This record gives sequence, C-alpha cells and structure tokens, in this order.
Amino acid sequence: MRYGMVIDLNDCVRCRSCYVNCKAANQIPTQFDVPGKPARMWFDEHPKGKYPAVAMVFIPYHCMQCDAAPCVGVCPTGANHKNSSGVVTIDAKKCIGCKACVKACPYGASYFREDRKVADKCDFCSARVAKGLAPSCADKCTGGAILFGDLDDPRSEVSIKIASAGAKPLKAKMAATKPKVYYVSGV
Repeated sequence: MRYGMVIDLNDCVRCRSCYVNCKAANQIPTQFDVPGKPARMWFDEHPKGKYPAVAMVFIPYHCMQCDAAPCVGVCPTGANHKNSSGVVTIDAKKCIGCKACVKACPYGASYFREDRKVADKCDFCSARVAKGLAPSCADKCTGGAILFGDLDDPRSEVSIKIASAGAKPLKAKMAATKPKVYYVSGV
C-alpha cells in the first residue's frame, strides 16, 4: 500500500477549507498563518494570462510524500522516516532541530516550528488515516477537489482520478523524488 493524493484544480472552489482544517487538526499556531509560506499546508494565488483574459490560479500545497524523499536521507537521527504505508513523517521526539530536512526538501514543504524547536510537515494526517479516516484536508474539501487513497490499488478513487484526468506531479523537473501528490489542470 502506498498512500497518495490528487488535487483537481478544476474542482477547487478556493474556499481554503483544506488549509483551515489542516491548521485546526494539527494545532498550527497563528504565527505560521502566512499565505504562501509552509505550515503543513499552504497555498499560492496569482493571476495568469493577459487582460482581458485573466484568471486567478489557486494552488494548495503540502508535502509531496516522495517515494525518494530527500528529507529522509539527510536526517541524522532518523526522525524523518517513512511509515509502513510509505508516508513520510517526522518523529518530534527524535528531531534535534538541525533543519537538514528543511534545506533538503525541493518543494519547501518542511519547515521549522519555533514554538516546538522541531521540524514539521504534512504527514497525510497519519493519526486520522490509522483510524480509517481521510486526511483532514481531503475530508473537509468543500469542492471535492482533494482525493486520498492507495496508489497501488488501480480501483481506488485516487488512482482512477489520476489515470482518467491525466494528473501529474507538481514539478516535472523534480520527478526523481517520485512525489505521490498529483494535480489536475493548469499547473
């Protein structure tokens, strides 16, 4: 089993409920509430096109849960590791705050939590998933744009969406990291 996610930007209604619910579920302090900055989940919004055909592009981001995660390889204590479902997590008890994982992540998904003096990042809400629930962002997505599931199961909703919609990882130039978060449309 390999958990992954697909975000369909066509279905995203830009409500930010994914972001708000991620913050609430993971007790992210207000000091990390800066649009465009990592805090387990963040977003980018910018115009695309030329007047009069201008549209706003809204892209939610979080850890790409790479199969070949650079953050795991550089962690000197093993705090950054993959669990049995292939989800990259950080064990705060083992983290020494060296920030090596923060520097190693090509997506900017790891960040340093000053309040706890440890690195942090999205872990697909591992505690929720262990109880059979979807990550908070997918569970609370108003537009149904975020799907979560087993990438190894071709019948899973997430695998079907990736195949049928031609979903792709966010940054093709970083394909060597083998990200497990895919996007549909305009990225």
